[in-house]
Amino acid sequence: MCRMSEPISEELPEYADRVLEAAERIPPGKVMTYGDVAEFLGEGGPRQVGRVMALYGGAVPWWRVVRADGRLLPGHELRALEHYRVEGTPLRTASRSAENHIPKLDLRRARWDGSDEGEGHN
Repeated sequence: MCRMSEPISEELPEYADRVLEAAERIPPGKVMTYGDVAEFLGEGGPRQVGRVMALYGGAVPWWRVVRADGRLLPGHELRALEHYRVEGTPLRTASRSAENHIPKLDLRRARWDGSDEGEGHN
């Protein structure tokens, strides 16, 4: 029997919990890139954060952890867009050449660095 998941399950949960906690702290209407989350935690990088979000992010506001280019998560664009519109997340108008005329996030206005939260980062 192959037990390839055991080493990962021993290493990943603590980091995964930290990534998911960071995602939950992002205020409605704001976003952090995968790299921003890694920097906020002082550990890992964008790929590690992306992996955690892909495996475990369904129970947290996954739409608030985004790509650095502002494009919406492929395959989840419409669900994310619905959340962004409800939360008032700043968006950039889709260009005529944009696939399905899906807008991008306005990262300059929507990005959150974790510093303006009342309780702060522990």
